[in-house]
Amino acid sequence: MSDDSRPSRTEPPTEPRTALRTAAVIPAAGRGVRLGPGAPKALRALNGTPMLVHAVRALAASRAVSLVVIVAPPDGAPEVKSLLDAHALPGGTPGGSWGSTDFLVVPGGESRQESVKLGLDALPPDYDIVLVHDAARPLVPVDTVDAVIQAVRDGAPAVVPALPLADTVKEVEPAAVPGDPEPVVATPRRARLRAVQTPQGFDRATLVRAHETVTDNVTDDASMVEQLGGQVVVVPGHEEAFKVTRPLDLVLAEAVLARRRLNDGF
Repeated sequence: MSDDSRPSRTEPPTEPRTALRTAAVIPAAGRGVRLGPGAPKALRALNGTPMLVHAVRALAASRAVSLVVIVAPPDGAPEVKSLLDAHALPGGTPGGSWGSTDFLVVPGGESRQESVKLGLDALPPDYDIVLVHDAARPLVPVDTVDAVIQAVRDGAPAVVPALPLADTVKEVEPAAVPGDPEPVVATPRRARLRAVQTPQGFDRATLVRAHETVTDNVTDDASMVEQLGGQVVVVPGHEEAFKVTRPLDLVLAEAVLARRRLNDGF
């Protein structure tokens, strides 16, 4: 199998006097219907390697991340564990680690929110910072991961990477019949808008409280913290941290991997 997704490890973010340990949760229990029939989206191959493996490697590239919890489809945990063992990085152990980063596979739930909660429940008690990352964002650069972690270490309870919008955005009144014209009701100021990515980073206690309290209007984990009145801050995202949702996204992801192979030699 190809190792083209394997990023180089970077120096960890600056640590405060009391080191805060970081774990990541990757919910990968969805089916990804917009990519069509076949394997779950997280298990679709990019350059011969499943997207989930690319995503785990991207987080493991950060020296600050010492544990990755992968939340598998409810009946697919053994398959996902075998998959990760088959793509283990040098120095890893079957079912246990990739290099210096441990991993754990747990069964997920029926919704993304339930799956993240099950991943949180599986974390050992000695982790203070939690990243939540979409398996469908397999190419996030390690610098983005480290920037999120550093912002949490600096005191932010919730952090999201995000990009400014290139297009003008219109708020519309949704049509009763799909495909019918929709009237525009407002044009938000583009300068105040951001397209949010993952990994999103959290003080663990804040994220646990959000998942124990918020059940409605959940668009992402940061929105749950917002509903509790907590502050969410933004750090710069990256154009390569896009979400692979439609077949065209697979083509773009393959192109990014090809460019990395030419530029970085892997």
